[in-house]
Amino acid sequence: MSVRRDFETGNLPDWEPASGVSEVLARRYLTTDAARQAKVEAWHAKGRRTARENIADLVDEGSFVEYGRFVTPAQEGTRGLMDLVLDGPADGIIGGTATIGARACAVLSYDYLVMAGTQGMRGHRKSDRLIEVATRMSLPTVFFTEGGGGRPGDVDWPMVSALDVGSFALWGALTTPRIAVVSGRCFAGNAVLAGSADLRIATPDANLGMAGPAMISGGGLGDFAPEEIGPVSDQEPNGVLDVVVDDEADAVAVVKRIIGYLDQTAPTTVLDDRRQGLLRDALPANDREAFDVCPVVETIADEDTVTWLRPAYAPELVTALARIGGHPVGVVANQSTHEAGAITADASRKAADFLELCERWRLPVVSLVDTPGFMVGPDAERGGLVREASRMVNAGARLTTPLIGIVLRRGYGLGAQAMLGGSTHRPLMTAAWPTAHLGPMGLEGAVRLGMAKQLAAMPPDEREDVVHRATAEMRDHAKALNAARHFEIDDVIDPIATRALIVATISRA
Repeated sequence: MSVRRDFETGNLPDWEPASGVSEVLARRYLTTDAARQAKVEAWHAKGRRTARENIADLVDEGSFVEYGRFVTPAQEGTRGLMDLVLDGPADGIIGGTATIGARACAVLSYDYLVMAGTQGMRGHRKSDRLIEVATRMSLPTVFFTEGGGGRPGDVDWPMVSALDVGSFALWGALTTPRIAVVSGRCFAGNAVLAGSADLRIATPDANLGMAGPAMISGGGLGDFAPEEIGPVSDQEPNGVLDVVVDDEADAVAVVKRIIGYLDQTAPTTVLDDRRQGLLRDALPANDREAFDVCPVVETIADEDTVTWLRPAYAPELVTALARIGGHPVGVVANQSTHEAGAITADASRKAADFLELCERWRLPVVSLVDTPGFMVGPDAERGGLVREASRMVNAGARLTTPLIGIVLRRGYGLGAQAMLGGSTHRPLMTAAWPTAHLGPMGLEGAVRLGMAKQLAAMPPDEREDVVHRATAEMRDHAKALNAARHFEIDDVIDPIATRALIVATISRA
């Protein structure tokens, strides 16, 4: 049994260490949860886990190499040293390097049991140091960000503005994957660190805000309880949070799964299975009828590998991380149960954010297309649709990771092009299911626009019959086989073959 583990569990060895070592070992013990049992028990009574417990659950056993555990708050001018050692272990931020599922990572966590997880000046030096180490070692980084923001009272640190700390710029500039876990109260600087991450995972009790109650009240904006500021009920539907989980244990499990997507090694996986037969019946017979695209994604993906991102935000478009044939991928798909699958300004923003994430994380993208196009009309434009739609097109066009497009049903207009990186031949492979139709806009709308003068001259009772017949003719012209005959797409496939086609294309890229 190692001395380190003895002291972290609170069990002192039965031998007398050499001179000088005993003080170090005793001080190490004072940084552990075992040294503050009353605080830990009170925290457990609230259904919460400590920072060290979350880290221990996340990382591979025995792999955590901690930095700066002996740091104390910079308050020796007003408090005794032993008081700071006992009450402010690690200055309220625990961090180091470790492996998660054998993948080297950096892990940081604010400790809410130390001054409400506030950011001390020495704590900032620790986070600066660890983010710099993560940058130099190219490590994905997980950050548990709960805490109350900047800490007043660090009188040992001469300063005026406290604006010259490096943590925010260093974290913002980090190009390796960044995952934030938010539980409890996360305000001000802590919230900025969470918001700057690539993905944010939150528990139901989380509150995430750019300012806490004291700052809001001090600014003359009213008095609010912490629970009123940025609750999950606000931050999930507005897209701030990517994944909402049941509790901290579930958050750690999701982080482990997401870190697993960073492993680009594809194990040998069955390319076809009995589930793929379900895809032939996945679409309703009436192509005007909405259907849930999520089971389609889950069928194409390896079983139990899908992580949905931002499901409550812009639900007309779904985004997910998954594995297909063992390959980690990002999946984007239109959801016809909301807005008929039309791409709104929010959906455009969601898609652009997701495509940029896949580019940073070097993940192939699978796009499942079933859209009548971009949402139109004055209300749609008030949401900044032109800006957001163009950003979505740019994000797809700039992808350097493999992009594969599958047109499930409707592939109309600029919306379909945006789902395909700007063009049907922008993906490495663009295929369609047999009943798919492609066109420059919705078929009936195209008929009414193209025949506007003729229709206006017709009696009303004759007009709709002409529109119906012309739409049927255009529908026959727009079917996937005809688009393939003109080589506007690469193939038309049996839905059962979708998974194998995706795997073959990714593996050769």
